[in-house]
Amino acid sequence: MEIARAAAALFVRQGLRATRAEDIAQAAGIAPRTFYRYFASKEEAVAPLYAAGAELCIQAVHDAPPGLSVPEALRHAVEHTLSPGAGVSAASWEWVRTLIRLADASPALGKVWAEVCRTSEGALARTLAERLPPAKSEGPADPAGEAESGGPADAPDSADDNVAPAPAIPPHLRLTAAVAGAAIRVAVESWAVTASPSTGPDGPATLALRNLAALENYAWPEPAP
Repeated sequence: MEIARAAAALFVRQGLRATRAEDIAQAAGIAPRTFYRYFASKEEAVAPLYAAGAELCIQAVHDAPPGLSVPEALRHAVEHTLSPGAGVSAASWEWVRTLIRLADASPALGKVWAEVCRTSEGALARTLAERLPPAKSEGPADPAGEAESGGPADAPDSADDNVAPAPAIPPHLRLTAAVAGAAIRVAVESWAVTASPSTGPDGPATLALRNLAALENYAWPEPAP
């Protein structure tokens, strides 16, 4: 994260184009070869900062009271992370504003931002899956049938045999995460291109809550009774 902060500080202070990977390495107190061990480009260096904000919001969804519906949990997360003083300081929001503006102007940095958003959608979908009852199963697999067809019963032993695969995320939860993620992302991006303060009626939290309210007719998944 120190490398990411050093990169962001340089991007904000002197601009993306004027900043070299070597400058970031020097500011972070590391050798250029160490920088390239972690990042393939100077733009990728700020990916951890982009991701940190999304992780805060997703964690807030995870920590929301269990009785809340999905939209209520999302509103809880917005109120606890998108308002200065809650998850990110007002000064940090100004960094966010600049970094998002730079992502809008730079295809390379925009690609990093888009990839972080896509990855965050997957994390949000998994978090929502934890809050909701599991999908009904179509019944257990037939071990004998698997053996006859050359399935898992015929597979050789391996070190990973006892590792349970990650559960598949149902399509409707992936869609819900994409819808909710877009509502929040668009709010932050819309705020970033303005000169509005990070609080008040035009701040990112208010805009995100407004976007979520516009989705009141969306078929949100129901929580467990």
